[in-house]
Amino acid sequence: MKKIIVAGGGHGGIAAAAILAKNGFDVTVYEKNSRDDMGYDWTDIFDRNGLAAAGIPFPSEDKFKLKNNMTFYSTSLSKPLLQNTPEDQLEIQMERKEIYNLIIDHALSCGVKFKFETAVNGPIVLGNRVVGIKTSKGSKYADLVIDACGVHSIVRSSLPASFGIQAQPGKYEEFFVYRAFFNKASDESADKFKLILLNENILGISWVADEPEYADVLIGRFEPFDLTEAERAIAVLRETNPIIGDRIVRGGQFVNIPVRQPLGLMVADGYAAIGDSAFMTVPIIGSGIANSFKAAKILADAVMKDEDGEYSAATLWEYQRNFFKQLGSGLAQLAPVKMLLTRLDGKELDYIFETGILNADDMTIGADDNNLAALFSGIKPEDILTKAKGVIGDKIIFSKIIRMAGDMLKCISVLSAMPNRYNKTTVKNWVKRYNKAFNG
Repeated sequence: MKKIIVAGGGHGGIAAAAILAKNGFDVTVYEKNSRDDMGYDWTDIFDRNGLAAAGIPFPSEDKFKLKNNMTFYSTSLSKPLLQNTPEDQLEIQMERKEIYNLIIDHALSCGVKFKFETAVNGPIVLGNRVVGIKTSKGSKYADLVIDACGVHSIVRSSLPASFGIQAQPGKYEEFFVYRAFFNKASDESADKFKLILLNENILGISWVADEPEYADVLIGRFEPFDLTEAERAIAVLRETNPIIGDRIVRGGQFVNIPVRQPLGLMVADGYAAIGDSAFMTVPIIGSGIANSFKAAKILADAVMKDEDGEYSAATLWEYQRNFFKQLGSGLAQLAPVKMLLTRLDGKELDYIFETGILNADDMTIGADDNNLAALFSGIKPEDILTKAKGVIGDKIIFSKIIRMAGDMLKCISVLSAMPNRYNKTTVKNWVKRYNKAFNG
């Protein structure tokens, strides 16, 4: 029986473990936290279709609700854009700990073994192959290591440079987030889920969600910030959002979220990255749970297809190739849109909102619409002239959007050239082109 290690308790890693264990593999998940400490003390939003893709049972009705439509604001707060997502496309909202309970119970029922309170300290590499992991409780060996340790994975970042796998995300490729749930100081809120872009003309977002028992507040930036700055930013939010009380009732934590294109190379001999370890989030919003579930099925299929049990870069390349075909290429094509947002200032964003370059329909994207085609396919013909006039009416905006279009074309071109079969030199050259396409 082939032995597989999942390093870290990421959603995609556990989902892949369940599929593989159910199909006869010896699978063990090593996770630094105890089971009771899995997941942050807050809710998460994700596409319900991800569960079905990974064969995970749907939660009972008392464990989730449909998320509220978001109301988007630019820096001046002058022109809100309200989503109107069809109910059957709305994402579901669950407690993060309940998501973990759901997938861990499912994995245990499939035969997965869990070693909680066992920190992963790095890979064990023999020659050009990953053969196991170093943990706080000794070295563990396996035929394949699935890396689910997250955005700053100690496994991925400790691989030899000769593997060609990017160690860490670059500038503007991760989001630094502080999130806390406050008591409600008022029952009056005009928006159930208010998201402000470039609030205070600072590169990032803020949101305030009106929940029945608390006000959910998030501050997100492209640069690190501390608790003092988070508290200052929340105090500013209170001035226009009196619902936010002065007492934290839940959360109050910092996390890092990848907001970039998927990892250019996510496999090596004896190694495969998944979830945040492979940067599988949507670049614009940072949502990645459903993508990780979907990737779990793709990875498990590639592993099971390798009947000789090589689990080499060549046999695991099918996982990467199929991931990009089904999800990754669409996600990567959204990265230039995120890059555009990093180049705008508050006045430019206000102009984009006020002239109709962006409107409410553009913000109404279904939960499963994680690609460039979905982003633009919903544009109504009657809106095209309005958008064109707005773009042409400002030279700086025009130049930045033209630059974004160029970035998209570079991205599409390199994605179309992704090798169908693994050859070390060919793949290395392609990865170099892929990474360069996003360095503009």
